[in-house]
Amino acid sequence: MTALDVSRAELALLVAYLNKAEARDKICRAIQYGSKFVSNGEPGTAQNVDKSTSLARKVFRLFKNKERAELIGRISLFCWLGSNICSTIIELAELGRLSASMKKLEKTLKENDKTKNEQYLEKAKKSKERSLALVKASIDTVVAVGLLQLAPGKVTPRVTGGFGFVSSLISCYQLLPSREKSKPS
Repeated sequence: MTALDVSRAELALLVAYLNKAEARDKICRAIQYGSKFVSNGEPGTAQNVDKSTSLARKVFRLFKNKERAELIGRISLFCWLGSNICSTIIELAELGRLSASMKKLEKTLKENDKTKNEQYLEKAKKSKERSLALVKASIDTVVAVGLLQLAPGKVTPRVTGGFGFVSSLISCYQLLPSREKSKPS
C-alpha cells in the first residue's frame, strides 16, 4: 500500500466520521467548552466562539431526526417561495409608484435639468435598486420552485443551479459598499 493509498483511506474514514451528525456535534461541543475555558466568561473572540458553537449545536440536534429535518426544510422552502412572490409583488408596486413620481417630476423639469436635479437622481437610483431587487426575487422564485421540485420537467437541477448562481452573484453585488462621490476641487 502506497502513501497515497493510506492517505485516501484515512481521508475516507474522516469523511465517514464527519458525515455523522453526532460526530459534528461532539466536535462543536469540544470547541464550545474549550473556548468557554479560554474566555473564562470574559467578552472577546473566545466567548464569541463559545456562543456561535452553542447555536450550531442546537441546529445539529434539531436535524438529528432526518424525517423531521426534511419536513422542516420543505416548510422553510415553501416559506421562502412565498416570501419571494411577495417581494416580487412589492417591488413591482414600488417601481410603479417610483415611475409615476419620476414622470410627474419630469414634467416640471427641463430635459437638461434631470441630470442635475438631486431629487430626480435619487429616484432614478432607487428605481435601479428596486429593479435589481425585482429581478433577484423573480430568480429566487424559480430557484425555490426547482428546490421544491414543483415543476420537475421545466425547472431542472441545471436551471435551478444556474438561477441560484446568478441570484448569489446579485446578492454579492448588492452587498458591495457604495462608492463615495468624488467632490470637485
